[in-house]
Amino acid sequence: MKIISWNVNGLRANVKKGGFDWFINESPDIYCIQETKAQAEQLEEGIRNPDGYYSFFDHSKGRKGYSGVAIYVKKSLNIEKVEYALGVPELDQEGRFLAIFFNSSNKNKNVLPGKLVVINTYFPNGGGGPIRLDFKLRFYDVFLKYVNVLRKKGYEVIFCGDINTAHTEIDLARPKENVDNTGFLPIERKWIDKVIAAGYVDVFRSFYPKETGKYTYWDMKTFARDRNVGWRIDYFFASAGILKRIYKANIHEMVMGSDHCPIEIDLK
Repeated sequence: MKIISWNVNGLRANVKKGGFDWFINESPDIYCIQETKAQAEQLEEGIRNPDGYYSFFDHSKGRKGYSGVAIYVKKSLNIEKVEYALGVPELDQEGRFLAIFFNSSNKNKNVLPGKLVVINTYFPNGGGGPIRLDFKLRFYDVFLKYVNVLRKKGYEVIFCGDINTAHTEIDLARPKENVDNTGFLPIERKWIDKVIAAGYVDVFRSFYPKETGKYTYWDMKTFARDRNVGWRIDYFFASAGILKRIYKANIHEMVMGSDHCPIEIDLK
């Protein structure tokens, strides 16, 4: 089973740049996208409901053309339920969260192990002053509590998306220059430490613990991608029970269509 995550920086723009064609050609079982900047009804039918996929969208409730997430799931998988919110109204207004629950008791039994939830999240950026940084940190804390509750209920968890924080110095090209900037602040990085301490594994780092120069985001205004001056801020995290079934993790840094690139994991 193949799962791909991509911050598309505007789904309609990404479609025009060939990003949607890339998705169709890759044919993942689950495709999670962030920063869609669109409501489902604004999309053409073929984008909203591509052949062979169920699709789920959430969007910002108060600001059009902002934030937004979507998940496409192959119809060969049996979905138990979908959740669109963390349960805190203030944090749920920006369209940043989707959770798809699967149960292997039906036609998934040869594909998925037991109870699995795949969560697609566009975590807030902490830029713009202390209010937004506080919003980001509260979102982080509520999210971690949410996934921990799922674990207690017996679910294996995969969560992915734009975390908007680089965890360690090898996760960005210029760590010393950015130590006081949001996205690499100690308080932001400590949350990822908490995630790992709670039993979730950074899947890419589990395969490539010391790999450098592997990034998922580049500042387009400074042509940083041409020089690979980037940040690894897009992640897959997995709980231990499902991690043992993941046999590949990949960053598609050569795929264009956004200021981020797609990331992928494959499960046995």
